[in-house]
Amino acid sequence: MRIIAIGCEYSGVSTLIEHLDAWGKERGIHHHLDDHFTIPDAYHLDQAEQRAMLEMLPAIKERFQRFQIVYHVRLLHRYEHILLGGFHLEEAVYGPRYYYPDIAIEVREYEPELPADTILVHLHARPEVIRARMAAHPHPHQLVQPAEVEPILRRFAEEYRHSWIRRRFEIDTSDLSPAQLLEVFLQRSIPHLTPADAATRMLTG
Repeated sequence: MRIIAIGCEYSGVSTLIEHLDAWGKERGIHHHLDDHFTIPDAYHLDQAEQRAMLEMLPAIKERFQRFQIVYHVRLLHRYEHILLGGFHLEEAVYGPRYYYPDIAIEVREYEPELPADTILVHLHARPEVIRARMAAHPHPHQLVQPAEVEPILRRFAEEYRHSWIRRRFEIDTSDLSPAQLLEVFLQRSIPHLTPADAATRMLTG
């Protein structure tokens, strides 16, 4: 499967792709996983490198993000099984708001270049649930602040609706545990699987 998972911070994007990765490994399916599109990249960089990334000038941030989106379009073609958290649609939401406010960007141009079997999943939750998760498990470099939850949820919903990716669906994660989220994803993805993906799913259980 080629998966792009998007959603407001604390909506469950990282949780889903980490559980999907573990689910695949248990069945001999090895995904390429990238969940480092939110600045700073806390996934691969140490503290000093994260500080340096935060301090980059806005134009440099925009250029870096644009370059890594292009690079990951290439990876979507290279890997049969790949999981991307956020990717280009997260950039459309977060970039102009947090990273480079005075720079116009256009991410839709990358979508015709994506493999046709790419699946887009939009995760969302009720605003009060997002805020409760923020309070219970604060991120080291939290981007979305409590007062911004509603407009950020709306922006992700807009980007999802306007996406040109045809294989797609949404999941409300408000009342789901991580295990339930994985199960819901696996069930809702079935209509969007390629014959090869479906055969692999049947063989691995």
